[in-house]
Amino acid sequence: VRSRRQRQMCIRDRPRYLRLQVETHIKYEGYIAKQMSQIKQFKKLENRKLDMIEDYKEVMGLSNEAVQKLNDIKPESLGQASRISGVSPSDINVLLIYMETRKK
Repeated sequence: VRSRRQRQMCIRDRPRYLRLQVETHIKYEGYIAKQMSQIKQFKKLENRKLDMIEDYKEVMGLSNEAVQKLNDIKPESLGQASRISGVSPSDINVLLIYMETRKK
């Protein structure tokens, strides 16, 4: 496995388009890895049931828009909730924390 410095030195003699492509990959590889990790996590949570929540007003930390939309639509799972327009990723995290504290 080469270090970042070694990779940069190896591409100096390559065509410009290739250097730009490699530089872009190097710049964003951490972000891409984080996104891939989040995708895996959301896939695990896709079928997590929300039937324990009758009124989303009781969930502290949700945005007003999320409370309104979740109460109107009544999603069955966290995956469905995450696809509702107006329900942000931070709202999904609030729901996860709420569900974990209720399990205990």
